[in-house]
Amino acid sequence: MAGVVMRRRSLLMAAGVALLALPARADTGATVAGGVPDAPRPPRRPRRIVQLGRTRIDNYAWLRDPNWAQVSRDTSLMDPEIRAHLDAENRYADALLAPTRAVQSAYVQAMQALTGADMAAPPTPDGPWEYYSYVRPGEDHKVYARRPRGGGAEQVLLDAQERARGHAYFRITEAEHSPDHTLFMWAEDVEGGDRHRICVRDLETGAVNTTPNADAYGYRAVAFSPDSRYVFWIWRDPLSRPVKVYRRPARGGADELVYTEPDPALFMSLSRTASNSHVIIHILGPDVDEVRLIPAADPLAEPMLVEPRRPGLHYRVEEWGGELVILTDADGALDGKLMRAPLDRPGRAHWRDWVAHRPGSHILQMLPFKGHFVRLQRVDGNLELVVTDRAGTSGKVAFDEAAYTLTLAPVQEHDGAVLRLIYESPRTPRQWLDHDMAAGTRRTVQAQAAGQGFEAGRYEVRRLMAPAPDGEQVPVTLLMRKGTVLDGTAPLLLYAYGSYGVPSEAEFSVPALALVDRGWVHAIAHVRGGSEKGRRWFLEGRRFKKKNSFTDFIACAEHLIGQGYTTRRRVVAYGLSAGGLLMGGVLNLRPDLWAGSIAQVPFVDMLNTMSDADHPLVPAFRPDWGDPLADPQAYDYIASISPYENVKDAVYPPVLATAGIRDDRVSYWEAAKWVATLRDHNKGPAPILFHVDMAAGHQAGAGLSDQFKQMALFWAFAEQCLEWSKGLK
Repeated sequence: MAGVVMRRRSLLMAAGVALLALPARADTGATVAGGVPDAPRPPRRPRRIVQLGRTRIDNYAWLRDPNWAQVSRDTSLMDPEIRAHLDAENRYADALLAPTRAVQSAYVQAMQALTGADMAAPPTPDGPWEYYSYVRPGEDHKVYARRPRGGGAEQVLLDAQERARGHAYFRITEAEHSPDHTLFMWAEDVEGGDRHRICVRDLETGAVNTTPNADAYGYRAVAFSPDSRYVFWIWRDPLSRPVKVYRRPARGGADELVYTEPDPALFMSLSRTASNSHVIIHILGPDVDEVRLIPAADPLAEPMLVEPRRPGLHYRVEEWGGELVILTDADGALDGKLMRAPLDRPGRAHWRDWVAHRPGSHILQMLPFKGHFVRLQRVDGNLELVVTDRAGTSGKVAFDEAAYTLTLAPVQEHDGAVLRLIYESPRTPRQWLDHDMAAGTRRTVQAQAAGQGFEAGRYEVRRLMAPAPDGEQVPVTLLMRKGTVLDGTAPLLLYAYGSYGVPSEAEFSVPALALVDRGWVHAIAHVRGGSEKGRRWFLEGRRFKKKNSFTDFIACAEHLIGQGYTTRRRVVAYGLSAGGLLMGGVLNLRPDLWAGSIAQVPFVDMLNTMSDADHPLVPAFRPDWGDPLADPQAYDYIASISPYENVKDAVYPPVLATAGIRDDRVSYWEAAKWVATLRDHNKGPAPILFHVDMAAGHQAGAGLSDQFKQMALFWAFAEQCLEWSKGLK
């Protein structure tokens, strides 16, 4: 898929026989010998659902609070019986995991030690200032600051640690300075439900003005006008859909409606062109794009349509040298091509080819400078940059490690000739590199300092190819201690996502290193449904081919076992959100393979969720999953793979599922229902655990300590799985 589609996905970002006898009412977890409560057993209350002539029974539909819209904002309104059940689940999980507290603490300490004293990015020059951020020792949230270019006193733009004080949940999703350097803006969530308020600080007076409500969309959903006089922001409706663009004076004033999107299946994002020539309103969905531009010269102008939306046509735009540059998959350019058009005639009829489509060279991103044009693309699974000058001469920037990731720094000086890159790999901490596009030279600006005792040479990164049942070769990225003996004795954690065309990048991860330092192999399965091998890789793991993601993951595990990296029942599977759908799928297909499974905010009630027309994401993602409300084929296929509907009598490994009570993307009841059904059908002794965060939504807290604690819990659970799974068939 063209990078158009891959990058968007972070926005859409944004998935028996003899049942056990169950009590007539919810068991709140009576304590048994040893102080460990019984596993909660919510009552089965069969609900008969008839849909497209098909009938299904949902035993646990009642766990969805009927007053959910209000409960997501105020959890005190939750049905008391449901709340009692969730509290019982938390008590049970806490009790079963209590023996791992020392291991959790050891993991947190190891992660803190690996973090090092300074993990902050180097200052980024922009005009007369250098902008940067950092986290003070012992704190969780960033300080955003700047200093005069070339040196001088620091000016704090935002102290997020201070801003978070008094809030049980606090997360900043966007932060940027105005083009004229007089304002600083951020989007903050203080509820945990992904509803943000937009804050703008006047850097001369210190005054902060805030949107009058907390219903702003927070992901690529705020932008200054090029003249810094206005803020554009996106409002979410009561169903959490981003449907309106507003404009307000940056220093405070009334909001003016700029654009309303009538189609509930589409998302929106806001940005500015790199040259600061326009504000971009991007309307997008899995199978469609539409762009509208607001010129810098007239921020009050009606947005100008570039090309009307048309199913199957994806495109994004930038401005370079007075022309529009379009990254698109038009004319069958599956992995993307670049085209150009006049700014005053931006429509498809005037697009002309510039950089031709090359199958296998997946163009992900474009970044114009005054004298150069940069594109980021993926070839053979790894990333590379192509830099083109005004004369049309191009050169490539690539790296030699087996697996790595490459990012363009978010702030670049458009008029300069220096490209700021961020390079990292599973064993290489982040390096900020300045590439001189005119001279073709590169220098290291800063290398992230890992903690005391860290040596990259102690680790090894490998990229393997696992044969899938249909002959496809599935990439696997491995991180392990150098010298690990491949005799099958090492435990292995296998992670994957595999949806929406979002790739799982080979990044530097402190939690992964902490796990590897305790003898584990850390592996990423780049299954179909992502975009690691281009748009085709995504399409082959989507909709009626979604099961390929499941069989790819199983194939990766079997290949790693066959190569001696681990053995059966020593693999812990891990996935989050749509990766949780993957966890449910592989548990149903091969419950005998795993030592355990970690399903973080898992999308496991797929058929019921995709049949909920009021769910904020359902209309948007019908092209990815299908519409079981209208399409019998889609109903039957989803019913055949949905984890909740396909739990069977089996000896299941230990499972840890998590949820956030305010999550409006993957709601808490998905995991609650799935866990209850797994317990009904589990014929083995391994525990099935469910923990729900009563303060968070889809995202955990943004603080570093929150992240480390969560990963330490997951890793300690993984270690405990090795004990719990001993003797399982």
